[in-house]
Amino acid sequence: MNRIRLVAVAAVLAISASGMPAGYAQSQASQTYSRFALGSPTLPNPISVYDNWSTYDELSDNVPLTEALTMKELDQMLRLKKAGVRFDYYVMDAFWFDPNGAYRTWKKPNWPNGPEAWIRKCQENGIQPGLWFSTNTLVHLNAAPQWRDSLNQQGTAMSMFEGGFLPGFIRTLQYWHDRGIRMFLFDFADLTAATPHDAATMTKQEIIRRNSDALMNALAAFRRKNPSVVLEAFNGFGGVMDSTSYPFPFKDPVDLRWLRVFDALYCGDPRPGDVPEMNFWRTLDIYSDHQDRRYQQSGVPLERIDTTSFMPGDTGTIYRRGLAEWKGSLILMLARGGWINTTYGNLERMSAQDARWFARVQSLYLHLQSEGRIHTFGGIPGDVQPYGFGALDSDGSVYVAVNPAQSVETLRLPLLSPAQKPLGNGRLLFRDAGYLPRLGGDSITLGPGQMAMVGFGKYAAAAYDFGVQQEVVIPRAIHPVAAYFSSIGKGIIQATIPAPPGGDLRLIMQQYTPDGSLLRTWAGGPPTGTKMGKVFLLKATQGGRELPIHENYDRVIWSGLSWAVGEIQQKDITPGSPLTLTFQSTEKSPITLKGRVYLVRY
Repeated sequence: MNRIRLVAVAAVLAISASGMPAGYAQSQASQTYSRFALGSPTLPNPISVYDNWSTYDELSDNVPLTEALTMKELDQMLRLKKAGVRFDYYVMDAFWFDPNGAYRTWKKPNWPNGPEAWIRKCQENGIQPGLWFSTNTLVHLNAAPQWRDSLNQQGTAMSMFEGGFLPGFIRTLQYWHDRGIRMFLFDFADLTAATPHDAATMTKQEIIRRNSDALMNALAAFRRKNPSVVLEAFNGFGGVMDSTSYPFPFKDPVDLRWLRVFDALYCGDPRPGDVPEMNFWRTLDIYSDHQDRRYQQSGVPLERIDTTSFMPGDTGTIYRRGLAEWKGSLILMLARGGWINTTYGNLERMSAQDARWFARVQSLYLHLQSEGRIHTFGGIPGDVQPYGFGALDSDGSVYVAVNPAQSVETLRLPLLSPAQKPLGNGRLLFRDAGYLPRLGGDSITLGPGQMAMVGFGKYAAAAYDFGVQQEVVIPRAIHPVAAYFSSIGKGIIQATIPAPPGGDLRLIMQQYTPDGSLLRTWAGGPPTGTKMGKVFLLKATQGGRELPIHENYDRVIWSGLSWAVGEIQQKDITPGSPLTLTFQSTEKSPITLKGRVYLVRY
């Protein structure tokens, strides 16, 4: 789903551990809020949320939201709860509403009886219901008569500081709160929206300020009246989410004052980052890890960031993921330290055994999150630097480390507190298959594209073993192969190499603008989008014969892609004979392609 979920945020801090750039102020010198005033968690404890988006998808796919689908997933939540998985909230995501109902009525015929049965069954089972709203933009929604004096010239969004929209919107939130809704998600905010008169007489900066102030004040009053409510901000509240190669600090800065009214800030739906990986799902992990780090560097405490990354689902939003690599994705989502932990997608795909595993890792991390001592370490994920997340309590520590590079790398596991004792002997608790990570004192060595989880102290016990992720196989060895690519036409590069013996060949192509910036190509979403294997083409020939190339990126990707990766298996290669590699992009704008080749052994 091409949207951004932003949650409100912390102070302009001097955070040496987060890697905050020296002198970083991001045009917010006036926002000298303290961490204790704005940055610490507003929730009493970490929470677990189920959101039904990606079981349906009405933006990057054509799967509708219905009452039957909603109730089916509620039954699945209750099944998983019996196995020990914790769910505190069930959020109804986008487009539950009648387009002409001003957020007061539900869409028919999908909801012939309205939401009462869903709300009641949630409450009867100790689950709080929540609702999604498109803030002040008209997405699958028509302007109600009482909003029209707030409309912008284009008729796409409403001003929040003039006219009847915002007062009516807040009354609608109260209407749903009075009927049992306890969590509200705010998406697609347009802080530049203004009536034609204001747009002609005010600067863009003044309009943004007045919209922000109006919404902040209104939500603050709503919170005072309803102190147990949970509010989360999604798209439109600052930051950059399209890629992992954008300049930092953000061109569109995060206004940290939002922390006064929101409990968390979303930092982007899962999508491939600009770090190429043979396993497509790992690059989604790297994207979310990178976004988490950048929002932390912007002053947002980890507790207040929702990375919205755990989406095992069947729709276009999640690229038909199903349960692929779900265990590593879940561990990373929990390890990042956010206090709103959201599960999306098709819960019916999880077996009873899956549910018990889910419950074990969730129980561990909800405890570690509540201790409030989770830290990032290492480099910046999007800069292809090994990194990780460490959690600490009085009994021990747990580290999750990731190596995004196409090489074997060693990463130091730092102490997380001045009072923390030396790490001592650790235990590998979880890893990808293939390469066996090596622990040595306070460091871990990982294979290319690998993640691993390590426990120390109490958490070095066998009781915390979470196994091996068999569907992600990491090479046991990797070495670069000299390959000199030259342009042979528009969007085409080629190299000829002697085929090396004793391994598979990994091929990597990356796409850049003429000025050297990574460039993503968007080829649409389901059902009419084009698979990326027809946009980025990898070809290998030897002796007049085209060799098969295994590709994991060849899928419809609504969020765009800047790279292609494939592998030629050793059995298909004749050692020593010349091998010609041709990489092509059908991107229409001017581009530069770069190619790399590696010898990998599994």
